[in-house]
Amino acid sequence: MSTEPTATDPAAYSASETVRRILTSTGDTWAVVGLSSNRSRAAYGVAAVLQRFGKRIVPVHPKAETVHGEQGYASLADIPFPVDVVDVFVNSELAGAVADEAVAIGAKAVWFQLGVVDDEAFARTREAGLDMVMDRCPAIEIPRLG
Repeated sequence: MSTEPTATDPAAYSASETVRRILTSTGDTWAVVGLSSNRSRAAYGVAAVLQRFGKRIVPVHPKAETVHGEQGYASLADIPFPVDVVDVFVNSELAGAVADEAVAIGAKAVWFQLGVVDDEAFARTREAGLDMVMDRCPAIEIPRLG
């Protein structure tokens, strides 16, 4: 029997088992929604950390810029290859739609960054069978894996 919290339990948003699974075994292609070439934005630094830990980052931003040497796309639907994890750097009001797009493209997991919370999106995404974490940062969590 799993000790993983249910979707209605706030602890489920950041359950350590889910964090570990997404970072170690879900896959290495991460679409980073909100990533642009703006070096002062958190997404820029987090994407660099993901790359250092062996993840392929895919910038998703309306400008479709190349960032950290990776071709950018204007939307998740524009990415012409499978994405494992969708890392969301947009505000909470927009994040639910991004989670729905992640489900639609067949992603395996959704990660809402620090400060990004949408309970309804969390429930929908989990019901669709994806792993999901909210209000956490993979750049903080990866070094904790040991």
